[in-house]
Amino acid sequence: MSTKACAVILAGGEGKRMKSDKPKVLSEVLFRPMLRWVIEAVREAHITDICVVTGHKREYVEDYLSTLPFTVETVYQSERLGTGHAVMTALPFLEKHRHEQVIVLNGDAPFMDADTIKSVLQSSQDIVCTVVSAVVGNPFGYGRIVREKNGDALCAIVEEKEATDAIRQIHEINSGVYCFTVNALIDALGKLTKSPKTGEYYLTDTIGIFKENGQTVTVCRSDNADSVLGANDCVQLQELNEIARKKVLHQLMQEGVIIPCPDGIIVGTEVTVGRGTVLLPATVLRGKTSIGAFCEIGPGVLLENVTVPDNSRVNR
Repeated sequence: MSTKACAVILAGGEGKRMKSDKPKVLSEVLFRPMLRWVIEAVREAHITDICVVTGHKREYVEDYLSTLPFTVETVYQSERLGTGHAVMTALPFLEKHRHEQVIVLNGDAPFMDADTIKSVLQSSQDIVCTVVSAVVGNPFGYGRIVREKNGDALCAIVEEKEATDAIRQIHEINSGVYCFTVNALIDALGKLTKSPKTGEYYLTDTIGIFKENGQTVTVCRSDNADSVLGANDCVQLQELNEIARKKVLHQLMQEGVIIPCPDGIIVGTEVTVGRGTVLLPATVLRGKTSIGAFCEIGPGVLLENVTVPDNSRVNR
């Protein structure tokens, strides 16, 4: 089987609790839309054939994607009838990639990483479906992964409301990311039926279809527990921003940047800072800002798309 892969990113959600004029996937983490984080992870995993399924206020998403320096296909889900229906909308895209693998991701889970994507693609060759899981400290609200006795094969994904007390003790959860062989996925989508309770088509129902056919569904556990995190409101969005902010500052400090007190320091993902530079509180660096070595920046400074030479001092 070819190891070539494509990706389908689900980005049609409204996100009512965000109380925003924009679709939820365009809510920003460190000045970058959550959707862009997911796209970059996919591209870093060497996948360039990407289809984004749009829905609510699709023109916002399409306009944003048109600004990117690479091409991303889009399809429109006119009715929000579940995750299975969203992937059905992408059938014309999938038909062009029948003999490949496809990774299906959520556009509002910004911390899915390239290493996890590459790992699941590698471990899923010749497997019709692999579910990406993660182990979290508090699994409440997530679908639990129940494995077969052999360890790698999936027995079931049990949702919180259907879980027994024993299953609720499981801390391995469904990330909402799946890897399929495209041919098998297309066949399974043709057999999906609406939920009698909600009238929606669920992508997870393909797992039952595969198992009824005697096909094995496996689990690939991500080492990145943050990969499952998303945001349904502005409080959760702030929590994502704080996680990302701390990761960026930690990386900068490992590279020799001095941050005596991280309070209020926000550094965007495209910013570069030279070693020996001191960042003081309430400093915000965004865009393609480049700070040289042995500088002192802050306190109380906002820099965007600027270049600061070595040995400079910039403060309020």
